[in-house]
Amino acid sequence: MKLRHSARTDVGRTRDHNEDDFGVGEGAGVAQHGELLVVCDGMGGHAAGEVASRLGVETILSAYYSDNSPDRVDVLRRAFERANERIHAEGRGAMGTTGVAALFYKGMLHVANVGDSRAYLIRNDDICQISRDHSLVGEQVAAGVITADQAKSSYYRNVITRALGYQPEVQVDLFHLPLQVGDTIVLCSDGLHGLVSDEEIGAIARSMPLADAVDRLIDLANERGGTDNITTIIAHVDELDNAATFADLSDAARTTVEFPAPTTAATIEFPATASLTPAVAEPATIHAAPQPVAPPPAPPPVAAPDPRDTPAPRRMHWIGATLATVLFTGLVFVTLFVAYPSVLAPGQESPALPETSSTAAPTQAPPTAALPPPTQPPTEAPAILPVATETAVPTASPAPTTTPSPVATGMPTPTVAPAVTATPGASPSTPIATATRTPIPLTLPTRTP
Repeated sequence: MKLRHSARTDVGRTRDHNEDDFGVGEGAGVAQHGELLVVCDGMGGHAAGEVASRLGVETILSAYYSDNSPDRVDVLRRAFERANERIHAEGRGAMGTTGVAALFYKGMLHVANVGDSRAYLIRNDDICQISRDHSLVGEQVAAGVITADQAKSSYYRNVITRALGYQPEVQVDLFHLPLQVGDTIVLCSDGLHGLVSDEEIGAIARSMPLADAVDRLIDLANERGGTDNITTIIAHVDELDNAATFADLSDAARTTVEFPAPTTAATIEFPATASLTPAVAEPATIHAAPQPVAPPPAPPPVAAPDPRDTPAPRRMHWIGATLATVLFTGLVFVTLFVAYPSVLAPGQESPALPETSSTAAPTQAPPTAALPPPTQPPTEAPAILPVATETAVPTASPAPTTTPSPVATGMPTPTVAPAVTATPGASPSTPIATATRTPIPLTLPTRTP
């Protein structure tokens, strides 16, 4: 297999130190165990991130090339686990790094990934992300909560959910696909793919020489702010070893990669052919493949309801309406004429209020004109004497209206006993005694106009 590659890392425009690191396999082990490219993005603050990324690159490369086991995919996985153990022991869980590696071995591409550093495959003018982002927004995109465009501007886009060094153990994602002549592989940290789109990465990597393409991608990220460290590796497959390709058909069976249990909702499938030749191989595709779910048990059949069993709507019968009207009328009658008896005879007065009665006793004489009241109230209650039945006060006219008495107020009191007359508006319990004379015919005085 003939492979060309170019790599570069840059501090960016806003950081004062570079926490990214990368490495490429060298020496005699490359011809025997394949070409291994690694990119790490350290975290943990000043110095700690640099140490974590450096330890990650060194440990992955040394652990892979020092192990001569025939299963190179398992060796790559154990190299990542060894790097996690070493970083965790050095930093005691206070520092960590992302890690993405691409292994070119016997016509196959094997990608290992922890964190949000990415691996891309560019084939036939198309770009496809091979790795999986272990970040909060990456999990949301995989679950369909947000879109990829929304993830680029999300406030939590830098929050990762998996890294090397933070936990004693780590789970590594592995991806496998057959290579074709002309394939281009891009490894980069989030300082690049966070500012440059996938389409732009693919267009630049296809249209320019490798070294120029790496420089252009880093310059473009810096032009857009350079908010993070930027690391990029671009590798191009010039030639495949046919003998090695046909000998490793077992690796071609690993073209379907299922994500770990927390993210099993998606599956990446890369087409494989028996001959694995560029002429018949197809470009990689990505599609969703949800896990099969057992169908729920069918509900028991429900019998159709009998119309005769359906209750008719309740309506008030005319007999019930009549009874309700009668009861309501009786209730009103009892309330008005029993609870409030004064309503029965509104013209009569209650016997409990005797002072409102103005009817004189039948044994009393017709009412006579009363004398004007004295200027001072009497000191003692006047005596009430029986009234002579034969006494009467003549009136000047038969009109029913009351006329003033013609008797002079200054005349001496006669010897006849005074009569009691009822004054309208006065209480019967406190009658007013007025003196009268013996009935003498008098002539009413008249005033000449």
